Amino acid sequence: EVLRWGLAGLFIGFGIWALWPDRCEEPADTPGRGAFWTTTIAFFIAEMGDKTQFATLALGARFDSFVGVTLGTTLGMLAADGLAVALGRRFAEKIPLPLVRKVSAVTFIGFGIWAFLGGGGPNP
Repeated sequence: EVLRWGLAGLFIGFGIWALWPDRCEEPADTPGRGAFWTTTIAFFIAEMGDKTQFATLALGARFDSFVGVTLGTTLGMLAADGLAVALGRRFAEKIPLPLVRKVSAVTFIGFGIWAFLGGGGPNP
């Protein structure tokens, strides 16, 4: 029950938070901190301990080929991420950001309400 209430509260909190736009400040002139390094560091932090990391661990344990597993997982991530970047750019040109913010907020709040009402819980 505590987990369900916490999850519901977090979803609703994220939904409310999504309604406020981030402040877009002018980027400071910081040499060496362009798109490449910012993305590299953020991606490294975000990927640590997620299911992709565990899948890579399992593949490394299954196959005795460090180079093969490393290249395979890297190419797979490149393909998936390349598609996400291309689609993100296209959608950003066509869909207004305030609409994305509102749809995200409604979705998060909807999931929060669903969790409050016991959605996804064990069926009697």
